[in-house]
Amino acid sequence: MVLRLKFLNDTERLARVRPGDTVGALKRAHFPGQEQQVRLIYQGQLLRDDAQSLAALHLGHNSVLHCHISQHSAAPAPAGPRASADPVHAALNVGSLMLPLFVLMLAVLWYCQLQYRHVFTATATTFLAGLTLLFSFMAFTMYRR
Repeated sequence: MVLRLKFLNDTERLARVRPGDTVGALKRAHFPGQEQQVRLIYQGQLLRDDAQSLAALHLGHNSVLHCHISQHSAAPAPAGPRASADPVHAALNVGSLMLPLFVLMLAVLWYCQLQYRHVFTATATTFLAGLTLLFSFMAFTMYRR
């Protein structure tokens, strides 16, 4: 049977398949190397199970499968509610470290100011106090709930 693969830019590709083929086999045959990035949608339902046969989906001749090819590979759903869907971005999420790093930097500067007073001028101490107040104000307004 022939399926019509329709993409987001309204282009179509014809795919010759057998009813016994699986969703995964369809992805491997028509999107080699992109199997993890391709999402197939039939009648508004995302076809998540790659082991499901096309006959079980009741696909007929000339049925339309909508295809979305993402730029990033689709990872399986994580178990935890706060876990990231993309493990690479979760491991390299430097943004979540900025607040603790800035607090640590301010704490080290205040420690140095208290231990080595003779190195810090009045202008440097005033600037450090102003920076601490500005950071505190920004942190409390951003993370207030």
